[in-house]
Amino acid sequence: MSRKKVMVTGVYGLIGGAVYSRLIAQPDRYDVYALARRRQSSDRVPEGQVLQIPDEKFVLSDLSDLDQVTGAMRGMDVVVHMAADPSGQGGWESVLKSNIIGAYNVFEGGRQAGVKRVVFASTIQVSLGYGTEAPYKAIRQGHYDDVPADFPTVTHEWPTRTLNIYSSSKVWGEALARTYADTHGMSCLCIRIGWVVAEDRPPRPTAQDIWCSQRDIVALTECCINAPEGVRFDIFYGMSDNRWRWVDLAHAREIVGYAPRDRAEDRLS
Repeated sequence: MSRKKVMVTGVYGLIGGAVYSRLIAQPDRYDVYALARRRQSSDRVPEGQVLQIPDEKFVLSDLSDLDQVTGAMRGMDVVVHMAADPSGQGGWESVLKSNIIGAYNVFEGGRQAGVKRVVFASTIQVSLGYGTEAPYKAIRQGHYDDVPADFPTVTHEWPTRTLNIYSSSKVWGEALARTYADTHGMSCLCIRIGWVVAEDRPPRPTAQDIWCSQRDIVALTECCINAPEGVRFDIFYGMSDNRWRWVDLAHAREIVGYAPRDRAEDRLS
């Protein structure tokens, strides 16, 4: 079986670096390349964690140049697009450059370069608006006694409910994925990533609903890389199997075989 050529953008970020490390540990399955806007780890990465990326397999780019992006992706089978302004704290100009223009250049560059699949990093924040009303509000606030025993989990089919421009930019990325899947025949899979942190445990007790371990988010990403060719477009929640999780994981299990191994409450204890 031939190796998949995979490019990971945002490789010096926490999740991008974890995905890259998992893939290069399997040289019989993957030929891995990387792209980032700088040659150093982000401040979200644990101190001392350093990636050794060969120069010939690394591209320095902020994704603003479509021709450069297209050239970098030529020959790739899969692009795992993790590069972005991760919070929106840099303001609109940063979101515009990294998450709007950058996302477009990845999908369009991938199309021009003949990339078969793009795995797009979206965010749980596209659904956080549901946390402003019952029963999800009680879960988000940690008032678990007020949560009914049986409540509907939010699925990928529910409308997005964003609360800031960062999450709104990720809805744009999901829409691009749908466009390039339907119009250009690319396979475009979106992962609504939960709260992944360097310490690899919920940063506070009330974060256990949306927490995702590094191991689980890497596993879901790899499931998407290897999804059946016929999976053209889809959206999956990237969450660990937490007790108070209010988003659906059954869809990811069914379509790509995602089986989370961690739970937030186990890390808290």
